[in-house]
Amino acid sequence: MKPPPARIWLPTLVFCTALGSWEATVRLAGIPHYILPAPSLILTTLWANLDSLALSWLFTIKITVGALVLAIFSGILLGALFALSRTLELALFPFAVVLQVTPIVAIAPLILIYVDSTTAALLICAWIVAFFPILSNTLIGLRAADPGLKDLFRLYRASPWQRLRWLLVPTALPYFIAGLKISGGLALIGAVVAEFAAGAAGRETGLASRILEASFRTEIPKMYAALLLIALTGVAIFLLLDLLARLLLRRRYAASGH
Repeated sequence: MKPPPARIWLPTLVFCTALGSWEATVRLAGIPHYILPAPSLILTTLWANLDSLALSWLFTIKITVGALVLAIFSGILLGALFALSRTLELALFPFAVVLQVTPIVAIAPLILIYVDSTTAALLICAWIVAFFPILSNTLIGLRAADPGLKDLFRLYRASPWQRLRWLLVPTALPYFIAGLKISGGLALIGAVVAEFAAGAAGRETGLASRILEASFRTEIPKMYAALLLIALTGVAIFLLLDLLARLLLRRRYAASGH
């Protein structure tokens, strides 16, 4: 049996060492749990509050996935339109830049005022954070086709659909995947930050609300438990998108030896 590759066992070893050091430091130094809980206490708290945290976790995942899906469709559509029309890009791209550079914590209260549904408002906030990398990378990718290949397609009188299918899409795909991997994490960040700004409470709320509730009650282990679920969600999103990238770009990965 072949040993696991270094890219698996090395980070696992470092991660386990860090957790062990954390646990030992808390126990040996006698640090109170309301200042810094040990990893074992965090896991115990997570298990004890799994019912309530799981519902909030699912809500956060729903907002994150929904925002990412909206970012994919809007980013691809606008990127394609901008690539086809320079005039349209000059007219609308500045608005996308303004949304990107404006902190979501400043926009969220306004969206919550104008949108009746808190869930819809959170979805919009997360989408604002997530869509720009897809838009920007898709647009760059669609314009990155080799000029010589463009001339060749024009010489053979290829239709617009043929140029899109056989030249522009394959060229833009790596750029799109790179933007997607960035937007996956940003969608989660946007969902959590928007809920912090909303200060939402009740049944249909996410992990940010559980963190706020725990902070009000000084339940530090529960705050860490909710934070752990958020971190695990981000890692899962990254791994899934990395797997998608390898499936879609398998030839490029094979050629590079990765």
